[in-house]
Amino acid sequence: MYVTVQQMTDRFGAAMLVDLTDRGTVATGTIDSAVVNAAIAGADAMIDGFLSGIYALPMATVPPLLVDIALAVTIWRLHVGVPGDKVTLDYKDARASLEQISKGVIKLSVAGVAAPGSGSTGVQIVDRQRPFTEATMKGFI
Repeated sequence: MYVTVQQMTDRFGAAMLVDLTDRGTVATGTIDSAVVNAAIAGADAMIDGFLSGIYALPMATVPPLLVDIALAVTIWRLHVGVPGDKVTLDYKDARASLEQISKGVIKLSVAGVAAPGSGSTGVQIVDRQRPFTEATMKGFI
């Protein structure tokens, strides 16, 4: 998990989270943790999709950049309707950062996955049989 409900509350405030998550028929005036956790799980899945194969998952420690990305993606996912310009811009920036991380442009200071190898120590080249040999060129040489 890249972000917690408490981090969401600290960043965006309880009032905003209540507005986005209190979706019951009768309003309770509280943050619905199940709704927040579902949005967090969706953000985590998206982030893992970009990072798998590059970094060992789950990470022992989450870099601050991934916390910011997870916050931006989660708050965007919590909006049922069209989110505001700031939320949308933050989401697009987070997604662009994930793309740069997956391409290796941005490097995270965490343990990565070893590059796949063949297990051999050298290069082996196999080519087709050559049609022009001394025997086939007899009379031309």
